[in-house]
Amino acid sequence: MGRLSQRRKVHKYVLDSEHPVRHKEDVLAVEEPLEIRLAGRGASSLSYSVTMRTPGDDFDLVAGFLVSEGVVWEPGQLVSERFCGGEDADGVQTFNVVQAQLRPDVALPETGRNVYTSSSCGICGTDSIESVRRAGHHSPADDGVRLLPELVAGLPARLREAQALFEKTGGVHAAGLFRVGDGGTSAELLCLREDVGRHNAVDKVVGWALRSGLLPLAGTVLQVSGRASFELVQKAAMAGIPVLAAVSAPSSLAVELAEESGVTLVGFSRGTGFNVYAGQERFLS
Repeated sequence: MGRLSQRRKVHKYVLDSEHPVRHKEDVLAVEEPLEIRLAGRGASSLSYSVTMRTPGDDFDLVAGFLVSEGVVWEPGQLVSERFCGGEDADGVQTFNVVQAQLRPDVALPETGRNVYTSSSCGICGTDSIESVRRAGHHSPADDGVRLLPELVAGLPARLREAQALFEKTGGVHAAGLFRVGDGGTSAELLCLREDVGRHNAVDKVVGWALRSGLLPLAGTVLQVSGRASFELVQKAAMAGIPVLAAVSAPSSLAVELAEESGVTLVGFSRGTGFNVYAGQERFLS
């Protein structure tokens, strides 16, 4: 498996120092491509997507991506996952190709989809914005979860405390899934994933839930370390997550989709307060 981080020599400039240029080592988060191949009936496989990601939890990433794309929505539809052959210039296995075996009755996506996904954008390459406004199999609209504002305000700090890779590199996003309990007054961290791509971190969480048989994710909050983009709201809605909270701003399309899909959308959640852009009725007064 590829390393999560690597050391590099850097030249550090400290302008208010007697010696402004210093030589040191820095720790970087690894970013490598992952090709996703799908196999259904028969022996042939379909090269479906290439995403730039931080290696680790790759089977979760693939499973979550397939949920977000509407290909699968229950664990039995994903029969197996395996790493395919792939070597670097030195002949070392790269672990950068995963093949997902789908149940025979699961329809393979159109071959023309073939998405290239960068680490900064989860829906680049789709034909139009309408193609991702799909109806999911797990709707969060009827989820009756209720939350204390103080509970949600405290989640970013709990997310940050659990970010081991960010502590080393300062260069990854995180997504944490919390189960709400005690009438909205407590939250248990179920799963945390980190990645150079914020959408990858969310897919890794959703994929973990699929493979654990936990979908739909009723009564949960998804706390993310970055902004609340359209694709993150889409991924939350497809997994049946009723609440998405972000430490930064949402986009206009994110708010529109949250309103349409029944997701409570929180932005600028930073410990002392936050903004609610959709689904305010889930908060306890």
